[in-house]
Amino acid sequence: MKKFILVFFLLPVFTAISSAAVQYIPASFKNIAEKVRPSVVNISTVSIIRVNGDSMSDPFFNDEFYRRFFGAPQRQMKRQSLGSGFIVSRDGFILTNNHVVEKADEITVKLYNQQEYKAKVIGTDKDTDLAVIKIEADNLTPIFMGDSDKIDVGDWVLAVGSPFGLEQTVTQGIISAKGRIIGEGPYDDFLQTDAAINPGNSGGPLINMNGEVIGINTAISSTSGGYEGVGFAMPINMAKKTYNDIIKRGRVIRGWLGVGIQEMTPALAKHFKVAAGVLISQVYAGGPADAGGLKSGDVVVSIDSKPVKKYRELQSIVADEEVGKTVAINVIRNGKEETHNVKIAERNMAKFVKEQKQELAKQAKKDFGIGVGDISAELSQQYSLSATSGVVVLQVEANSPADNAGIQPGDVIHEMNGRRIKNTSDFDGVAAKIAKGTQVVLLIERGDTMVYLAFTNE
Repeated sequence: MKKFILVFFLLPVFTAISSAAVQYIPASFKNIAEKVRPSVVNISTVSIIRVNGDSMSDPFFNDEFYRRFFGAPQRQMKRQSLGSGFIVSRDGFILTNNHVVEKADEITVKLYNQQEYKAKVIGTDKDTDLAVIKIEADNLTPIFMGDSDKIDVGDWVLAVGSPFGLEQTVTQGIISAKGRIIGEGPYDDFLQTDAAINPGNSGGPLINMNGEVIGINTAISSTSGGYEGVGFAMPINMAKKTYNDIIKRGRVIRGWLGVGIQEMTPALAKHFKVAAGVLISQVYAGGPADAGGLKSGDVVVSIDSKPVKKYRELQSIVADEEVGKTVAINVIRNGKEETHNVKIAERNMAKFVKEQKQELAKQAKKDFGIGVGDISAELSQQYSLSATSGVVVLQVEANSPADNAGIQPGDVIHEMNGRRIKNTSDFDGVAAKIAKGTQVVLLIERGDTMVYLAFTNE
């Protein structure tokens, strides 16, 4: 089975296969390699890991007393890794992958002339696996920024970096595909290349034939841990916005609509009477889309006249929009096209999820010391539910009959005293008929298990 691997310096597997065709190969890539050489850096990191030590290996020391009263003694271990990056400003700002510097206690940057500098992290973005670091240096040579939207499948590219710690390594290949989704984050939109990328190439540039960076080498698909002809680079246009946000604001700001969306299948397209577009499966209460009049079942076909055909297109367009800007969203509803004006909000999912939980807790139907809600896309994601009917337990009152019986938040109730429960309306109707002092028997789903639990209605 193929695995997508973030290309750290981890596995010393030396397998390089050139898949470039013989025809149309440039006479030499020497001038391009020489042009970008001063801008590409080697990044080495050290992370301090604290682990429980075992002093029992010392025959003259019995640490049972310390284990009993102070816990096992700890010792420190150093973990080292290598990656790549490239200079984007004369005063020392450098772009690389977040996974290259994440949790690093010490970062060292080595330039092409072997000069070394300690670096500090300016900002990171896990969603795109990007990091901005800085060294204290002047008169550096920044790389030339290209336009990743203009690169096409079949175009020549060079990958530059430090595979296996071998600094300033240059490999050549072509763009194999665009818009690849590999499951590394919510904004996957990778360029695929057959230029050799190996552990240690992470964060290094993918270069076009003008000597401009058009991607950041990030991952490989491999069964061995080494190069097998399939590598992935983050488009530089995506990285530009992330970099600018980090430099100007100290954090990445993205637009948000407040909707759940899904790809349009042929069956869904037939049902919703559309040729293409992105289906809205959920509109979050109180979000921008809700305020703008969008509904579940709407099919988004364009935003400010930009066509939308795929899930990732909609996600990227919205993320790149300026927060506070009002956009015109064209949707197909009941076979007719409508335009809705929606004011883009800032994406802050942690805050939103917290507010939604609080709102759901307020709205939860409460009987027997438990609060329940109808199954929704959000709750399905939150509790990893597979059920499509029933009610979800959102709250359990401490020391209530339900609590003592073992009911937990995230349980899905399918039956109550032999009556089928499909939604909160069913739940309320059955619960209202159960007298005090009588038994309540629930059939609940928890994970992959169905189980009956019983308690007395007090």
